[in-house]
Amino acid sequence: MRILDKYILKAFIGPFLFGIFAFTSIFIGTGTLFRIAQYITEYGASLWSVTRAFLLALPNIVILTFPMSVLLGSLMTFGRLSGSSEIIVMRAGGQNFLRLATPVYIMAFLISLCSIAFNEYVVPAANHAYQTIIREEIMKRATPQTQEHIVLKTLADKKINTLMYAGKYDSSTKLLSDITVQQFTDGQVTQIERAKTANWNGQYWIMHDGTIYDINASGEGIDRTMKFEEQVLPITQDPDKISRSQRKPEEMTIKEIRQQIKAMEATGGKITEWQMEMYQRFTIPVASFIFALVGAPLGLQKQRSSSSIGFGISVLVIFIYYGVMTLSGALGKGGALPPVLAAWIPNTLGVLAGLYLNWRVSK
Repeated sequence: MRILDKYILKAFIGPFLFGIFAFTSIFIGTGTLFRIAQYITEYGASLWSVTRAFLLALPNIVILTFPMSVLLGSLMTFGRLSGSSEIIVMRAGGQNFLRLATPVYIMAFLISLCSIAFNEYVVPAANHAYQTIIREEIMKRATPQTQEHIVLKTLADKKINTLMYAGKYDSSTKLLSDITVQQFTDGQVTQIERAKTANWNGQYWIMHDGTIYDINASGEGIDRTMKFEEQVLPITQDPDKISRSQRKPEEMTIKEIRQQIKAMEATGGKITEWQMEMYQRFTIPVASFIFALVGAPLGLQKQRSSSSIGFGISVLVIFIYYGVMTLSGALGKGGALPPVLAAWIPNTLGVLAGLYLNWRVSK
């Protein structure tokens, strides 16, 4: 790595870390602290519980601040180089803008990759632990009375053996409704069972008024159909385990979300919300790289007095990006747009804007 690259990266890291701290503080001050105070005043939560809840809420906040912080870091880095006329000296030495911005772009790309991993392995687990503390320790409610979109599975040799989906579960009556069970052999669906309801008899689940479909070897047709009045549900989890095992989309890994989508597709359930959650696990982290493409050329001003204009534009960029993301996300969840298209619209627009800005300052 050249001395110039190290110099530019050093100038970038400081504002980037400051951005994480500043934007995280804003999010905490505008939402998290209010909820923590509410838990103490309305539910009498202990200091230990709210402290743990506060810490577990941080990963979900921090992941949102990475793109903003990259934008701030790239903007301030090149704004300072431009304001002190260093960028003029560098260009006079034969360095074009793209070459000068390359260290920041590479760092932003690495931040995006780390963000994807952080969003997959840290954020869902923290969200689940947070929700468990809120539900069981602060609100003193072990499980909600009614849950929707129940998915359970059994594994054999690390492969799915049985996948069950229930549209609704009522913990007060211990009743599952709208049930679909898929049996797998070597990753292929070999049998599907459907039933209106299933109740817990104290030892196992009994399905009522259902149908069994034997799938042929090609997986494209049905060999045999059988009706039944009662059938044992091939799931070993008792009611308590079912209630505690269910998670919201933000509490799941991408693998778990895919399994949820697969189970819901078999019953014709609405999957757009789950698809949006899965795609945004990638699009939000990738925004860090895109914001670097936008922020670096915005910070490059010909006149020192115009650096504040670039900063103001960067704030506008943040609002526009998250505004477009909110709008396209709503359209994707509602089915007005294909979820994959809705999820990538903000980043696509950001790439186009970044490429244009880089082309303009490189002329």
